[in-house]
Amino acid sequence: MAIALFMIFLLALPFFLFIILLKHSINNNGNFNHLPPGPPGLPFIGHLHMLMLDNSLLPHIFLWKLSQNYGPLMSLRFGFKPTLVVSSAKMAEAVLKPHDLDFCSRPRLRGATRLSYNALDLAFSPYTDYLKEMRKLCVVHLFSRVQKYRPIREDEVGRLVEKIFQLSVDSQPVNLSEAMMCLSRSIICRIGFGKRYDDGAERSRVNEVHKESEAMLSSFSFSDYFPFMGWVDRFTGFLTRLEKAFKELDTFYQQLIDEHLDPNRLVPQEEDLLDVLLRIRMDRNFPFDLTIDHIKAILMNVFIAGTNTTAATVIWVMSALMKNPKCLKKAQAEVRDLVGKKGFINEDDVQALTYLKAVVKETFRLHPTAPMLLPRETLRNCNIGGYQIPAKTLVYVNAWAIGRDPKVWKNPEEFCPERFLGNSIDYKGLNFEFLPFGAGRRVCPGMRIGVAEVELALANLLYKFDWEMPTGMNKEDLDFDAVPGLAVLKKNDLILMARKIYD
Repeated sequence: MAIALFMIFLLALPFFLFIILLKHSINNNGNFNHLPPGPPGLPFIGHLHMLMLDNSLLPHIFLWKLSQNYGPLMSLRFGFKPTLVVSSAKMAEAVLKPHDLDFCSRPRLRGATRLSYNALDLAFSPYTDYLKEMRKLCVVHLFSRVQKYRPIREDEVGRLVEKIFQLSVDSQPVNLSEAMMCLSRSIICRIGFGKRYDDGAERSRVNEVHKESEAMLSSFSFSDYFPFMGWVDRFTGFLTRLEKAFKELDTFYQQLIDEHLDPNRLVPQEEDLLDVLLRIRMDRNFPFDLTIDHIKAILMNVFIAGTNTTAATVIWVMSALMKNPKCLKKAQAEVRDLVGKKGFINEDDVQALTYLKAVVKETFRLHPTAPMLLPRETLRNCNIGGYQIPAKTLVYVNAWAIGRDPKVWKNPEEFCPERFLGNSIDYKGLNFEFLPFGAGRRVCPGMRIGVAEVELALANLLYKFDWEMPTGMNKEDLDFDAVPGLAVLKKNDLILMARKIYD
């Protein structure tokens, strides 16, 4: 990383005059002198070095600590990109409620733009009339089908329980991180494409395509912060790696589309999401021409965003419960008292599990899988709390910091599901002290599908098994270290011993 910074400085020399002239122009204009407070930055690279050189903290934690000195509305500059970091519930409401339209676009980041077929998708598309139509398509035709895919979720959770049962009979430890990743990927592939990928080699290929694609979505690109230096990405190897990931992902999608368009294909009992999209493509009354690239872009959102996030949430929940055995016993007692010896908890049963739902919410508060959400970009100049925010400003809403805001949460570092009992605080984007899925026009449209999977899997894991630490370990040995990425995953796999309770 130090070599990369040296390269930046070396290549920056021709642009210093440009920066000085630009700064002089802005100061003369006077419009943006009153930015929110922030730390002093370096010429040309701004504050990028602060994130790059400090690898001891994850970005959302580093920025939260920085905000303790400079305030919940903090101004930074990453290269040429003015950046705003929002770190409190009060500031989140000020930004995302009255100014939602001003803050609802997306920056055109190189990795995301390429993998989304030039931002034809839902998650990374800038805010335009096209996005409005695309969002309407996805909400009406795709994400509204939560109940239609209930049998898939229940079937896959049942398979997971059977695998864990076999391990418990053999007194073998359960790698819950690996098991949950397999569960989430199987559910997403069945819902999205109508396939399970049982074959080992095929499953390994799908896993690798997913892993590399997600890595490219969160990798550093010079062109994102230095518009005149995009050519450097070729020397760093970023472009070569990105193009390889894109081609592998595109081949994966094209094979799926070809299979679905095969006239000899057996007609499925239930349409998967790709079936729905291909059917809409033939509808001449649709507001715009839905091309194959549009369909591939939407598949990218479903495939990449829908897997790690739900798996990671279950792992964070189970980690928190193992660390807090009283909460674990309370959650298990609720499930078992309600259901008795029924054998399997379905999604109707889950709706009555008040404490379990509170456990999930508390985990969202403390361990949101997308702690900085997806970055936003301002559409126009605006004023927030007396500060001037320029158009094209990169905006990060630190949901992790907001969930620990001591001004709205009592004992914010404590895992206490009871705080969500008896109140209406929810994750749907209307309570600005609790934003695991964002808010406003860019709230996550797939939250209902994800939460349904999380709650169903957890309910059955807690109902069917008693969970213990492996021999020689206790709850104090549990760590909450994480690795950065599009979804923040637990760094070390969660490995537990399961003892089956009900047949």
